[in-house]
Amino acid sequence: MTQPAPSAQHNGPDKGAPTGPSDAPPAKPGGGRPALGLRLDVRILSLLGVLAALILVGGITEPDAFLDTGNLQLILTQASVIGVVTVGMTFVIISGGIDLSVGAMVALASVWATTLATQEYGFAGIAFTAVIVGLAAGLVNGVLIAYGGMVPFIATLAMLASARGLALQITDGKTQIVTVDSVLDLGLPDSYILGIPPLVIMFAAVTVVGWLILNRTTFGRRTVAVGGNAEAARLAGIDVRRQRLYLYLLSGLCCGIAAFMLIVLAGSGQNTNGNLYELDAIAAAIIGGTLLSGGRGTIVGSVLGVLIFTTITNIFALNNLQSDVQQIAKGAIIVAAVLVQRRTMRGRET
Repeated sequence: MTQPAPSAQHNGPDKGAPTGPSDAPPAKPGGGRPALGLRLDVRILSLLGVLAALILVGGITEPDAFLDTGNLQLILTQASVIGVVTVGMTFVIISGGIDLSVGAMVALASVWATTLATQEYGFAGIAFTAVIVGLAAGLVNGVLIAYGGMVPFIATLAMLASARGLALQITDGKTQIVTVDSVLDLGLPDSYILGIPPLVIMFAAVTVVGWLILNRTTFGRRTVAVGGNAEAARLAGIDVRRQRLYLYLLSGLCCGIAAFMLIVLAGSGQNTNGNLYELDAIAAAIIGGTLLSGGRGTIVGSVLGVLIFTTITNIFALNNLQSDVQQIAKGAIIVAAVLVQRRTMRGRET
């Protein structure tokens, strides 16, 4: 008997079609905990275990410096900027895409928002400009990929080069100092709320909103559907091109928010801002369990991946270890995560 085509809100059992948000897969026939859900739970617990082990290492090697409240606040603050970028990247990768331009978009948004002309409009002008520039760059990526038929790798690589070049042209290679006190004050201890830096609160808010969108909305289900099987999603009534456009807009929005956060953190705008953010964001998402092939991923896992990398960097800095050793350690973690992913996918197929 011919099976009816699934609707846009419900994916049927067609091969390759996703079955819902990646954090909440359906139960197996006959009841019981779903195998994929169990694997995801194990992955999150494993990430928490790695983070706890790193904290233990930091506490043993440099107990006074690492466990100091100021240092812990620093770790969270540094994780916040790249963390917001990673939330947007996670959505893009789940959909089966990639965005190599996030670091360049952060740089472009940060320098455009810190020009003398923009700073004349104060706090609102800087924040608004950073977000709008990020959205505009994301829109260009989305149009080229969704409606121009360009491969995401090529389109975002072109945006990386263009945005970096434009950022350099705007600054003429110089650092643009922020003179708006209301922006700079956000980075001072006096602005902390119950000991929590405002940037960390912004990161937490973006994370919560991202989790809700991915796991509790039609937009999230459609994102997973497009990444799992774009053709099945199209047959189910999903406008795949429009969905991809929205996803790159979302990535651009996150880059704009991160650019404003970076302006607060650094007190300036530079064309070198966001350097290698694309690699860090992709690595954090992979560590968190997001498949590069699309169709699965978790916001919580990505955030834990960011915290793990930031903690590693902090421990290495406190112990005066060379940056090349740090890069080798990050590379080893990425390779291990990919191997775990492949093993997990083999388990699903069997």
